[in-house]
Amino acid sequence: MEEQKAITKNKGGRPPKAVKRNKIMAFKCTLFERKVIEAKAKNADLLVSEYIRETVVDRQVDRRKKKIPPEILILTATLRQVAAYFNQIAKRRNSGEDFDPLQRAELMQRSRELKQLADKIESYYQ
Repeated sequence: MEEQKAITKNKGGRPPKAVKRNKIMAFKCTLFERKVIEAKAKNADLLVSEYIRETVVDRQVDRRKKKIPPEILILTATLRQVAAYFNQIAKRRNSGEDFDPLQRAELMQRSRELKQLADKIESYYQ
């Protein structure tokens, strides 16, 4: 008996890729930004989509904003609360009531502590 080979007809066309890129992303940019991206892609001899994909996937981007730790949030909340207390003290002072020397000294000490704390928080963000 003769062996018959199964003849498969080659349909032609492009062979299927192992990983399809079928998800679309869109973003907005200015005309200037678009021209810069297109020029850089052309300079790299890539399509715009390939250039953007390789640039984004291969590079590490620095975060512009720092994530605020919970401790700092608690400190700022405390500062705001103390500021409200100082506001009440100022209201009492403006209404004509006076403080004795011990209360004044304590207020001055608290004021210095608050300024130091505010400076520490400010230096954290710089």
